Amino acid sequence: MNEFIEQFLIEGRELVAQGSDDLLALEEQPGDKQRIDSAFRAFHTLKGAAGIVDFTAMAETLHAGEDVLSAVRAGTVTMSPAVTNLCLACLDQVSAWLDEMQKTGEVPADAQTKANEVVQRFSLVTDTSTHAEAEDDAASRAPDVLALTPPARQLLDAQVRLLNDNGADGRTARWLSAAHVAANVLRHLGHVAEAGNLERLAETALSAGNARAVADAIARTMESVSAAAPQGTAGAAPLADQTLRVDVKRIDVLVKLAGELTVAKNALGHLARLAQDETNPARLSVALKAQHLHLERLVSELQRSVVDLRVLPLQTAFQRFPRLVREMTGTLGKPARLMIEGASTEADKSVVAALFEPLLHVIRNSLDHGLEAANERASLGKPAIATVHLRAARQGEHIVIEIEDDGRGLDLARIRAVAVERGVAPSAVIEAMSEEEASALIFAPGFSTAAKVSDLSGRGVGMDVVRTSIERFGGQVTVSSRPGQGTTVRFTLPFTVMMTRVMTVEAAGQIFGLPMEAIVETVRLPREAIKPIGTASAFVLRNRTVPLIDLGQALGGKGQTSGPEATIVVVKAGGHIGGLEVDRLGDRLDVMLTAPDGLLAGIPGIDGTTLMGDGRVLIVLDLQAFLQ
Repeated sequence: MNEFIEQFLIEGRELVAQGSDDLLALEEQPGDKQRIDSAFRAFHTLKGAAGIVDFTAMAETLHAGEDVLSAVRAGTVTMSPAVTNLCLACLDQVSAWLDEMQKTGEVPADAQTKANEVVQRFSLVTDTSTHAEAEDDAASRAPDVLALTPPARQLLDAQVRLLNDNGADGRTARWLSAAHVAANVLRHLGHVAEAGNLERLAETALSAGNARAVADAIARTMESVSAAAPQGTAGAAPLADQTLRVDVKRIDVLVKLAGELTVAKNALGHLARLAQDETNPARLSVALKAQHLHLERLVSELQRSVVDLRVLPLQTAFQRFPRLVREMTGTLGKPARLMIEGASTEADKSVVAALFEPLLHVIRNSLDHGLEAANERASLGKPAIATVHLRAARQGEHIVIEIEDDGRGLDLARIRAVAVERGVAPSAVIEAMSEEEASALIFAPGFSTAAKVSDLSGRGVGMDVVRTSIERFGGQVTVSSRPGQGTTVRFTLPFTVMMTRVMTVEAAGQIFGLPMEAIVETVRLPREAIKPIGTASAFVLRNRTVPLIDLGQALGGKGQTSGPEATIVVVKAGGHIGGLEVDRLGDRLDVMLTAPDGLLAGIPGIDGTTLMGDGRVLIVLDLQAFLQ
């Protein structure tokens, strides 16, 4: 991929994000002139960038959006929901093109066809002679990227009924008409590929008198379209994680450190020559110690500077949620606004990139389960429009993220009942749990209190995935709730995953590293305290049965079977607690992990590697893999 395309992709994504933010803000304040101007500039700049890389179809698409926004600026077109939908759909298409170019390095071959479809929809708004009618028509034609609109679903259901009608009068013509109407509905909703597939199926199936196949295809299409994840800017994971924009000041710091390290290297060379010349050992020892302290300071500064190069503002992850919330609330029929605070808080890029999925699960659950319907809120004296807060802050070496809603709160009685029903724990244990412990039951694998499955949630997955995702980065998840007032889910994550504190242990004659944040404690037990349970072993720690893993044996070496005592490291990861028996405990180290490669690449149970002071490779274990 040439440098012009790379720069185009970086700037293109930034402009798509800027334009989307402006359009969503205009829904709250349609008359905000600064936002209108900013959205117009985003479209205009994107169009110019597309021209530089000869992406004519994208330029034409953006020009159509630019014309509408220009009319909004002039006051001849109102910034209505229909206009917002069209402009967002335009940016979705641009985002999809950018993703494709990221993969291939070339302009998509079918871009002109898709561009023509977008331009055609915009023409309905820019035709000022029928402007009032056009806005309503444009709203019906704007693609709904999360689900079918209720009228469209009713229309498609009607075509299915026609296809299932086997009456003899005009049967073939009736079937053909139903298939074409269904395809046109999908095409006008922006699902062009699905419409084409349906028409091709209809040609063969109806000629053979098999209307059932076409009816089933329409039903499957409705299900897949409704259950599909949001596309484009709203939901697709960005493909530009390979690039970072770095403040030049941070580069200057690295350049300065490189110079100081060169001086330190020369000083060490001088001391090496003094040692060779048999200089006074006491004097040499003092000089070496001083130089070591100087080098240690420089290396620490270098580590911090390298970590700073990898940080991104959480805005990178947060900016996708206003659009998603807008679409979800429309589908659910629950008016809600998303308030974002602390989006400028920085964290390691790998942490930021991994946040989208757990945040999506929590926000989705807040909207679907946590918030009451508008009429219920009114009866409770709550504002008709609910509020979900997404906030972030830096606390020492950690990042704290909160998702707080003003909904009904957790139904702890229902949670306890479902936990007993699912066999999460004995009834007496669950009833004796504190409110905090009972609230944490929602993170149990497969736990759900949903009475039915919806397109957004209630499929028995979600909150356990949240906890697993956050703990994979050494973080923690907690939940608190106030009946009738709302629920708060809190993520606590390390600022960076590059610098990790580990404890070394020896097992089967090898040294391994265990992440310190996963270690609960270390204990020594008499071997008779370890009891066999089937083919496994366990021990009791403060009235709790803890499964025991012989680390050496688990790693393919010789297990520990001798000695009067067992050295055990008690660890917790992924919601599970367990003990690892090791030969002996080692040191605590601050290390910079690198992803496993070569022979270690793809091997489960390895979190990363680093070099020890004596030159040996230290393998740091992924404890979730051992405990699951």
